[in-house]
Parts: sequence; structure tokens; C-alpha cells
Amino acid sequence: MKNAVVLAAEGFVLDAGNTAWILTSATLVLLMTVPALAFFYGGLVRTKSVLNMMMLSFGVAGVIGVIWVLWGYSMSFGSDVGGLFGNPAELFGLTNLTVDDASNILSGSGVPAWVWVGFQATFAVITVALISGSLADRVRFGPWLIFVAVWGTLVYFPLCHMVWGGGMLGDSGWVADLFATPLDFAGGTVVHINAGMAGLVLALVIGRRQGFGKVAMRPHNVPFVMLGAALLWIGWFGFNAGSAGAANDQAGLAWVNTFVATAAASLGWALTEKIKDGKPTSVGVASGVVAGLVAITPGAGFVSPLGSIAIGLVAGVLCALAVSLKFKWGYDDSLDVVGVHLVGGLVGTILIGFFATENNLWDGAQAGLLYGGGFAQLAAQTTAALFAVIYSGTLTALIGLAIKFTIGWRVPEPDEVSGIDLAQHGETAYETITTGRLN
Repeated sequence: MKNAVVLAAEGFVLDAGNTAWILTSATLVLLMTVPALAFFYGGLVRTKSVLNMMMLSFGVAGVIGVIWVLWGYSMSFGSDVGGLFGNPAELFGLTNLTVDDASNILSGSGVPAWVWVGFQATFAVITVALISGSLADRVRFGPWLIFVAVWGTLVYFPLCHMVWGGGMLGDSGWVADLFATPLDFAGGTVVHINAGMAGLVLALVIGRRQGFGKVAMRPHNVPFVMLGAALLWIGWFGFNAGSAGAANDQAGLAWVNTFVATAAASLGWALTEKIKDGKPTSVGVASGVVAGLVAITPGAGFVSPLGSIAIGLVAGVLCALAVSLKFKWGYDDSLDVVGVHLVGGLVGTILIGFFATENNLWDGAQAGLLYGGGFAQLAAQTTAALFAVIYSGTLTALIGLAIKFTIGWRVPEPDEVSGIDLAQHGETAYETITTGRLN
């Protein structure tokens, strides 16, 4: 291992405090997938499919963990190729990685590139894992793993490069030339709009569960749901505050904004349920927590706490209303990836155009409309959001249809009815003395 003296001789001065913070943040973000998302999604499904739901998250960590090292990091943060992706061969296997081969977000922070590799790996994992909530109860494990590898390569890595790696949605891209630099602090476009749109497309491509709209499909374990939401809230401080790239004032602002926006969104969701349905629910408040986390992600380091409260409230209300659209429009987004992540990501990304303050903005960005910046930043945010929708939606459709018409997505109908856990994994989540297995 190289010590501080050797690094300094190479022109790099290690900052132990910043490095420790990003390492800690990376660990918190990994917690967001396993166990947090696994518990959250696992609790929302029925007893007979809880293991499969949790396995989908664990499977993502396995696949993305390997291909991120092989070519994912290079495609995300390697030398730019036409503004679309990084050169996949440049840092293949990380064999040529040097101490400063990282995002310009780390410029001057004293954090080695290896730390950024780990931090960004956890972002790739959580993004793909989010999609799994849209296809619960009906998808075979093998095709899912294939999708994870292909979607990560063709959709996530390129979009990550476009926004954070020096590509076409950065400060030298075409949106910046037309309007202003689009702002995405920790993943409004890269993570949530991207995953939410993919979830919508896959729900349409794969089709509905047996009995959707006719049979009650209630969460089997609400305490799991609330535990998962609580762990997501904790892990998200690493997700957002860690995206400052250092232990600095912007990280502190992102931490506070993440906290208050989430609090406001949980209240907004609960109030919406109270008015609409007569009672606020535990699942609703847990979902409101996630909606607030999603919505503040793109602007966490760019808006004020007051702006964060407003963003959280708007997201809580709109996402609570959006989750019922699947019944009205007939698409089976099993665990509300569309209503929470696509809608929440769009809300948070676009509202930066209203609430961005002059502090901590990226080069070429402007303050929001409510802070005297005019319409340029709002136009940039809206354009970037629409681009992410179109890019993710188009490529996800191609990948999803290719799998559907070759190896196929779905388990046989009898297996879906009797229990996907037993059919796909040869086990069930719960045992009883009297009946043996519970489906």
C-alpha cells in the first residue's frame, strides 16, 4: 500500500479525513441495497415470493460488483467517447488505475481514485436493484441476472458518464450550450429517473401478475417495510452527503437537506392518505420517506433547507397520488417503482430549476427561478430529465423485448400461483410445525 509520502511524490496529497468520509459513505450506500432495499421490497410482497424478491437485490450486488471492476468504472469515468460513455478498455479491470483517475468532483479533495471506485460501485448496485420492484412475483432469476449485466452496460454506465464523467450532460455538453449546466448532485437522472423509467417499461413488456386487480396482493410483513425504509433513510446520508466528494460544508448542507426533505415528504404522503382514504398507513409513511429521499437526491447540495422542505412536501403528495395510476392505466408496477422513483426523480430534478441557490453550483449552472436566476436552469433541468426518460425507456424496451422473445422472462403460471420462492430457489421463507411449508 502506498503511504502519504509516496502519494505526495506522485503529485497527490492524501486527505485522511475526506478519504475516511467517502469510505464510510460507500458503506452506507451499500447498506441501502443489502439489507435496506431487500427488507423494504421483501416486506411489500406476499409470503410466497419474499425470498425471490430479496434475492433479486443480492443478485444485482453480485453481477454489478464484478462488471463494475471489469468495464463499468471505465465506461463511467474513463476518457470520453463522443460524449456518450467512457472508454471501456482504458481502465478495464482497474489494472491501469492511478491515484487520481476519478471524477472531477474529487479534484483537490485528497481522496484516492480507489475510494471513488468503491463509492460509485454502490450507486450502480442500488440503481439496478431499484428496478426489481416493478417485476415482483413473476420473473425467473436467470433472465433477471442477464438483464442486470446488459442494462448496467448499455444504460447505467453511459448515463453515469454523461452526467458525472464528463459527457454530454455535463458542463461542456449540448444542454449547457443551449441553457445551463444540468445539476444532478447524487442521482436524480442517473439513478431514479433512470431506474423508474426502466421499471415502467419492464412492467409493460413482462405483463401483469396473475390476478392483478382481482386478487388482494397485500404486503406480507409491514415491520419489514418500515425497517427497510428506516435503513434506507440512514444509508441515504452517505448517498447524498458523500456525493460532495469531501467532508465539507456542502456535505453538511446535503445531510440537513436530506433529513428535512424526507421528513416533509413523509408528512405530505400521510396527509394525502388521510384526505384521500381516511387514514394514514404505515406503508404509506414508509413510502413517503423513500419519496422524499428520492426527490432531494438531485438537489441535496444545491438548495436551501427551506427549499428542501418544499421539495419534500411536493414529492410526498404527488408520489402518493401517482402510485394509484397503475390501477387506472393497467400496468403492474408491483412495488411502485414508477410512482416513487420516476415521479419523485422528475419532481426533484425539475424543482432544482426553481430552488437552486447561488452557493455550491457547478460551473455553468445558474440559480433557480425563485432565486433570481431566470428560466435557464429550469430549462436545463427539464431537458436533462426528458433525455433520461427517453434514453432509459428506449434502451430498456430493446433489452426487455430481446429477453422476452429469446429466453423469456416469466415463470410458468402454476409456479407463479403456487409460489415463486419454491419454484425458483427450492425454499420458502417461513416454516411451521403443523403444516411444514407456508406458501
